[in-house]
Amino acid sequence: MSPLNWSDLRIALAIGHTGSLSLAARELSVNHSTVLRRLDALEARLGTRLFERLRTGYLPTESGHVLLEQARRMADQADEIERRVMGRDRELTGLLRVTTAFVVMEHLLPQPLASFARAYPGIEVEVMENAFLVDLARRRAEVAQGLLQREADVALRLSAHVAEHLVGRRLGPAPCQVFALKGAPDLPQTITPLSQLVREAPWVAFERDAHARVYDRWMRQHLQAAQVRVRVDIFNAVAAMLHTGIGVGLLPSFMQARHPELIPVSDPIPELETPVWMLTHPDLRDTARVRVFLQHVGDGIATMLQAARP
Repeated sequence: MSPLNWSDLRIALAIGHTGSLSLAARELSVNHSTVLRRLDALEARLGTRLFERLRTGYLPTESGHVLLEQARRMADQADEIERRVMGRDRELTGLLRVTTAFVVMEHLLPQPLASFARAYPGIEVEVMENAFLVDLARRRAEVAQGLLQREADVALRLSAHVAEHLVGRRLGPAPCQVFALKGAPDLPQTITPLSQLVREAPWVAFERDAHARVYDRWMRQHLQAAQVRVRVDIFNAVAAMLHTGIGVGLLPSFMQARHPELIPVSDPIPELETPVWMLTHPDLRDTARVRVFLQHVGDGIATMLQAARP
């Protein structure tokens, strides 16, 4: 019997993870028919059904559970090998993937990243906007090319909590204040007690059902009785609405540098001061391009955060 095809095992892993052929195809960047054909071939080769085809999705059989458990171990071992090999890399060349939130990309990363690109022209940096930290130790299977692609090498995260298995730098705090359009009629124009702003000012708030971020939880707790005019989902949308003069809203203090028309109308809110982290996997921290990125870009962002403190 010929050895199992690792690409077929990745197909099974994707189906087991998503419970759907179409979602598995999307995760693997292949078409639906490819996933179905490879699954049928794998089941025929093993002589057993790996998934029950239910109306609600694909559910692993007993044999399927055994195969998925072993395949996950193989995937983890492959990940470990790749991390350790890459961790020995000492060349200031190659691709480096960075994931971050849109607000960090727009307001903190551009100048330090441009400086880094000029200083290290052999390193190509690919930035992916993502409000949530991806698992830096996992890969996304690229079945069509037969390759495993790293999701990210470095993460820039605005969060009070980071995964314990990651290493990196705390670049500095990001205080948060209430802002309003300068000169807007009927809006406060000076530092005002927060209780008065909640009671009297119209607000631009986040989505009513949002709860993942500390800002979401703060708004749910404090703005229940406030005059909420508009709700949006990200800080950049808050800033866009504040420019219309429709109300006041929360923003990280570092955003004011690019929005001089907006003025703070509250003191920094202690419970909303969130640190900015730069993180990587332990096996990658000694890779040359990761190490110089953490130092060069990290120093630049740390300086910007210090300058933006109220």
